[in-house]
Amino acid sequence: MTRDEILEKIKKVVYDCVPELAGAELREDSVINTDMGMDSMNFILVICKLEALFNVKIPERQWNRLSTLGEVVDAFEKRINRK
Repeated sequence: MTRDEILEKIKKVVYDCVPELAGAELREDSVINTDMGMDSMNFILVICKLEALFNVKIPERQWNRLSTLGEVVDAFEKRINRK
């Protein structure tokens, strides 16, 4: 799976889980808690849905180090392409 495919799937999950972001442009440098206005519960929901979608596990200790959309893509891309 390409990085762009992963990014698009992640954006769709974010839009589905956080409907307030509908119409907002999400870029790889978008900061999750400020630019995207995502609170911790929404973030956990998004990560859990992404783990199920991609059938990979992101260690919880890494979650707090994911501050931009690009870092989320990096974390999933690394695990998806390792399979």
